[in-house]
Amino acid sequence: MSTENIGLLGALKQKMTWLGQRQKLVAQNVANASTPGFKPRDLKSLDFAAVLKGQQEQAGLGLSLTNAGHMNVEGGGSFAPKAVVSPDSETTMDGNSVVLEEQMLKMAESRMQYEAALGFYQKSLGLIRMAGKAPGR
Repeated sequence: MSTENIGLLGALKQKMTWLGQRQKLVAQNVANASTPGFKPRDLKSLDFAAVLKGQQEQAGLGLSLTNAGHMNVEGGGSFAPKAVVSPDSETTMDGNSVVLEEQMLKMAESRMQYEAALGFYQKSLGLIRMAGKAPGR
């Protein structure tokens, strides 16, 4: 069984892929910090709840409301990260709008989110391994 068939693990893998692609774009932004007219790019934000719901619906495990107090998560999710122009807070005289400090913040934020997702992924795999062991072993 592939980990993509397990909703949470598939969603975590997609989140880590999205974060890796975001790091690549931020690195390109930093590399072009002195290129005249360059506009920084970023990925559209990934709605993790929608991705997880989309994974569950594909596997026939949609969320159900069994109590009026439960949250209702509407809509399905699809994983299609798209790069969009995301100008930073200032633009120089040559038209470049990359602010290195803001790019470094984005990079650090992505790294921390990646490490958190990786931790959840590893813990989930550990739980699956433990559940698959024979009793007493």
